[in-house]
Amino acid sequence: MTQLFDSPEYLAKVDAWWRAANYISAAQMYLKDNPLLRRAVVENDLKAHPIGHWGTVPGQNFIYAHLNRAINKYDLDMFYIEGPGHGGQVMVANAYLDGSYTELNPDIPQTEEGFQKLCKIFSFPGGIASHAAPETPGSIHEGGELGYALSHAAGAVLDNPNIIAATVIGDGEAETGPLMAGWFANTFINPVNDGAVLPILYLNGGKIHNPTILERKTDEELAQFFKGLGWNPLFVDVTSSSLTVAHQAMAQTLDRAIEMIQALQEKARKGSAEEASMPAWPVIVARIPKGWTGPKTWEGLPIEGGFRAHQVPIPVDAHHMEHLDALLDWLQSYRPQELFDENGRLFPEIAEIAPKGQRRMSMNPITNAGVIKPMDTADWKKHAFDIKTPGDILAQDMIEFGKYVADLVEANPDNFRIFGPDETKSNRLNAVFTKTNRQWLGRRNEHYDEWLSPVGRVIDSQLSEHQAEGLLEGYVLTGRHGFFASYESFLRVVDTMITQHFKWLRKSKTHTSWRKNYPALNLIATSTVFQQDHNGYTHQDPGILTHLSEKTPEYIREYLPADTNSLLAVMNKAFKEEDVINLIITSKHPRPQFYSITEAEELVEKGYKVIDWASTVPANGEPDVVFAAAGTEPNLEALAAISILHKAFPDLKIRFVNVVDILKLRHPDVDPRGLSDQEFDSVFTKDKPVIFAFHAYEGMIRDIFFRRHNHKLHVHGYRENGDITTPFDMRVMSELDRFHLAQDAALATLGQEAQAFAEKMDQTLAYHKDYIREHGDDIPEVQNWKWKNLRP
Repeated sequence: MTQLFDSPEYLAKVDAWWRAANYISAAQMYLKDNPLLRRAVVENDLKAHPIGHWGTVPGQNFIYAHLNRAINKYDLDMFYIEGPGHGGQVMVANAYLDGSYTELNPDIPQTEEGFQKLCKIFSFPGGIASHAAPETPGSIHEGGELGYALSHAAGAVLDNPNIIAATVIGDGEAETGPLMAGWFANTFINPVNDGAVLPILYLNGGKIHNPTILERKTDEELAQFFKGLGWNPLFVDVTSSSLTVAHQAMAQTLDRAIEMIQALQEKARKGSAEEASMPAWPVIVARIPKGWTGPKTWEGLPIEGGFRAHQVPIPVDAHHMEHLDALLDWLQSYRPQELFDENGRLFPEIAEIAPKGQRRMSMNPITNAGVIKPMDTADWKKHAFDIKTPGDILAQDMIEFGKYVADLVEANPDNFRIFGPDETKSNRLNAVFTKTNRQWLGRRNEHYDEWLSPVGRVIDSQLSEHQAEGLLEGYVLTGRHGFFASYESFLRVVDTMITQHFKWLRKSKTHTSWRKNYPALNLIATSTVFQQDHNGYTHQDPGILTHLSEKTPEYIREYLPADTNSLLAVMNKAFKEEDVINLIITSKHPRPQFYSITEAEELVEKGYKVIDWASTVPANGEPDVVFAAAGTEPNLEALAAISILHKAFPDLKIRFVNVVDILKLRHPDVDPRGLSDQEFDSVFTKDKPVIFAFHAYEGMIRDIFFRRHNHKLHVHGYRENGDITTPFDMRVMSELDRFHLAQDAALATLGQEAQAFAEKMDQTLAYHKDYIREHGDDIPEVQNWKWKNLRP
């Protein structure tokens, strides 16, 4: 039976499929009507502004056609990742040819009318993007995400032992830092429990206006490169071959790659996953000309094979038809009359070579959130503190959270993973390693290595935020659960990746009706701005909060739990959510524990809570001043400021509000989850001073209050002042400390009556500065402070 797929007759059908995909791809750029050229082309048949990218398209169509052949020959469970930045016609055209585009979009039938619609909507107002996007069947990777193809592919194959991620990598993309980091993903793929990534490095010779680096290297140099990284390179070069030879060469190379993958997996699966070692997985290096089969030259300059083929190769549009003959010659070179019948359908003998059902790469379930297995979120309360007196217990929130994560690992043995850039231990998640190891298939040194094993639910042994974020995204986009924990400032390294994931979520919901819900993308930021006293200013940046708060609110959640119980309650909720990005800012340092289990549940449910035991006014009373805090250190400093203020002015009526879900404070006109004006005013009043201690940049809080009645706002957040200093001095430098907070509240509330108190606060701060420079440690008044009840 397999001989059928190697026959000249079958390869002729592969060639016909490829020509059909190329024809559709070229027509999509230029035509909005008359797609099969059944009549003379007139101005209205052409787009006014052809937009798209031709360069990578014919080579990708060639690869896609041959992957279909391999799926049929070996009955493969395979999907496609389109790494090159543009060329969305590839996945659209092939999905249209195999019928899946019509199945998901019945208004675009496989007829001449449907073909016309397919052409018109491409890169057209109200239509579809010029890159693989959420509305593209079969895609989990958006064309704008240049550099993340291998990371997404590796995340997708984890815990999916039968899948192969056919991952096409453009040679321009191959020059990016994230893609170079992606080659190390082979260190984390277990051949027993996981699937396989088949990278296909598509060397086409040109970027936008420059040659590509890897295409100018010899096969020998590339072989050394890949072998050094642990891959087994296979080369195929069609640049000077006849089409018959090109098809034979590609088919043989793909066959070798598939048979190598199967042999490696078969050998590994004779033993256990715990005994596995890193195989030399195949990588295909394919030299295929950029813009292949398109115009070879234009106005004396070469097009095919170089950067000039990148976008729209010849200047023809509705307003410039003088070169129409050249466009028609190009389109007719694919011999559409041999491909499509009188109704515009692909001839049955060509269409029959499409894989069937879910074997079509455009319909593989993994590309639409997989088969989602709900996460077992275990019992977080088992690890919560029984708070009898606020502040009496000292603990490290991330250490306690790690104990809960260990339970999650045990409860979800094949659909939950932890990702990070060499920071799991640094971020105090050590308890996780009582239940699992780091997954690592590279060589091991038992004398030095810690918790490394071929099997593990933690992948953090590569110092690359891009890789960790990409792995988590690939894992979540295929229906599984997890989180990425990082130093807060270094989440900024991947904030564009997070943005692209947000855009994916939004377009999935607003531009398709068939995309399933995705498990939440959970980001934990610790080693935060006010804890970076030893690493200094370079490690201080809370801007990820502001960055994500600017996105469409339905898809973003930002949590700032102040202690262990509220962190555990937040994470229990976060792991259950879908179609959102959860950003959780938390602490890994010893902190007083303030909030009971009941209070933590209310904080997470409502997003905030008026804390009675830290307020001197009844819940229905009118305060003189409102203190609010969002974040671990802001919560601590606000409570300390309240104790100082109450001691100095015992008759002052104070309300304290702890905020965990910061975006719920926004106006409902901005965020549908936002508090009504009535509820907001009942908490923050309409006209009393609000002293808001905030973890990040102050503008975010000012923006929240802008639409509210109360503008007597005093924000104390991160003011871009930092250094290597003491922990408390970090807060002083941004005036987020208790003394500045108490001083501001007193002056805002009492005016001149508070002048002596304000001067005392200045003297205390001067004493603090002198003390830390003398002793290198914070003043005893700070180190020994404990919360005392305000009411007898």
